[in-house]
Amino acid sequence: MGLLSFAKNIGKKLFHREEEASEKIAAYIEEDNPGVSNLQVTVANGVASLSGEAVSSEALEKAVLMAGNVHGVSEVKFDGVVAPVAVEKVEYYEIVSGDTLSAVAKKYYGKGSAYMRIFEANREVIKDPDKIYVGQKIRIPID
Repeated sequence: MGLLSFAKNIGKKLFHREEEASEKIAAYIEEDNPGVSNLQVTVANGVASLSGEAVSSEALEKAVLMAGNVHGVSEVKFDGVVAPVAVEKVEYYEIVSGDTLSAVAKKYYGKGSAYMRIFEANREVIKDPDKIYVGQKIRIPID
């Protein structure tokens, strides 16, 4: 089963009542759709469940991160999404206090100047490379 955990009390505030969550999260993902068609989102007890067809494993990963980095979501189930097998190795990283994308790039790639690689890999998840927040999860492509 595809499941990823998130910090429920942080992230982008999209809804006030859980009854609104499914519609609001689906619309949020659709705004910058990373490549998921027939997207359906349901939310119950802080768990978002996604279904649809992703054009790539990267598109699926981005949709999961977009849903999970929403305030009020503690887990994202994604076994309802059909996606091709991953061709790129990816690790997930949770932003901690004091992090910058440059610091994360230095940790993973040995040089801070590689931060744009992380930003590009998370373009739908991170809108501005200078605006990341503690608890946010991002994907790190690994060579």
